[in-house]
Amino acid sequence: MESTPEVLEPTLTVTSVDVGIPAEKVQLLPVASGFERPTYLTHAFDDRLFVVEQAGRIEVIHEGGVLDEPFLDIQGRVRSDGLEQGLLSVAFHPNYVENGRFFVNYTDGEGTTVVAGYQVSIADPNRADPDSEQVLMRIAQPYQNHNGGQLQFGPDGYLYVGMGDGGSAGDPLNQGQDPSTLLGALLRIDVEDSGQYNIPLDNPFTDDDGLLGEIWAFGLRNPWRFSFDRLNGDLYIADVGQNLLEEINHQSSTSPGGENYGWNVLEGTRCFLQDGCDTSRYTNPIAEYEHQGGHCSVTGGYVYRGEEYSDLQGNYFYADYCSGVIWSLFHQPDGGWQSNEVLQSGLNISSFGEDAAGELYVLDHSEGVVYKLAPA
Repeated sequence: MESTPEVLEPTLTVTSVDVGIPAEKVQLLPVASGFERPTYLTHAFDDRLFVVEQAGRIEVIHEGGVLDEPFLDIQGRVRSDGLEQGLLSVAFHPNYVENGRFFVNYTDGEGTTVVAGYQVSIADPNRADPDSEQVLMRIAQPYQNHNGGQLQFGPDGYLYVGMGDGGSAGDPLNQGQDPSTLLGALLRIDVEDSGQYNIPLDNPFTDDDGLLGEIWAFGLRNPWRFSFDRLNGDLYIADVGQNLLEEINHQSSTSPGGENYGWNVLEGTRCFLQDGCDTSRYTNPIAEYEHQGGHCSVTGGYVYRGEEYSDLQGNYFYADYCSGVIWSLFHQPDGGWQSNEVLQSGLNISSFGEDAAGELYVLDHSEGVVYKLAPA
């Protein structure tokens, strides 16, 4: 029996609704293959696609082919023997065209999460300088799983960092509900040219003693993928669940931050630690689904804002890593949310990606193939 995502009422005010229709069916068009455990895809404000490989390489797709040499190779610094460890994402600075700076999230040889900046080569725009590393953050991980891994620059120009709860099962160290740790949280920092970072003054916990100012939101188990809607700035966070529920969280672009998404008191909308828990303090997801039908781990995507496929406009796409099912989530004029199953792909979808024009892509982790998302 397949599990149909339950669409829930959000507890935050949503700024806008979309003009369009909920997507019903999609197809995947092959773009490139031969990648080794691809984990992420993004752009650098031009027509190139950058594909992150878990072992520590970033490859470039340009003009229909994969370049012979990688953009970045830091395999010697990356530990990728665990399923959730490795080079997990890359984010190009909003002023990358001028400053050539980009940032990566990886697991080092000790199992520590490293957020580091690099510089593109002066001699070759398709090569980065591997010796230019400037480490911004080192965050110790008590276990090998739930590393989070996503980096995204928000529309405010700040760098957002997704951090899991530190791993094991059930959050044994209670990291998700502890804003005095950087684990189980979404971080928001202001990166500097010096390789350091500042904490934005409008972060929600900057004036709270004992709480870490880097935190933008918390109560997350493993926010493997999150993204911003490039049209209105709204934030979508896909949080991987334990044994029952996978969830999609939504944060309006007008939010001041500080949301508590509930883990490990809640898994989705259900009490996790004990029955009858107080749910009033927590921000509910806008959609969730059970593990029936072979589902196991949500892979968050993007709101489609490209120009090629009007039928997809305004739909947020997400998938399950184990079952390969892809869903669309659409914000309706009445303020509700509608979720449709749009494809049973049979793939191990590790990530979605977005190009400079807003077109969307899907990565097959097991087979190493990049696909483009299109209407069926």
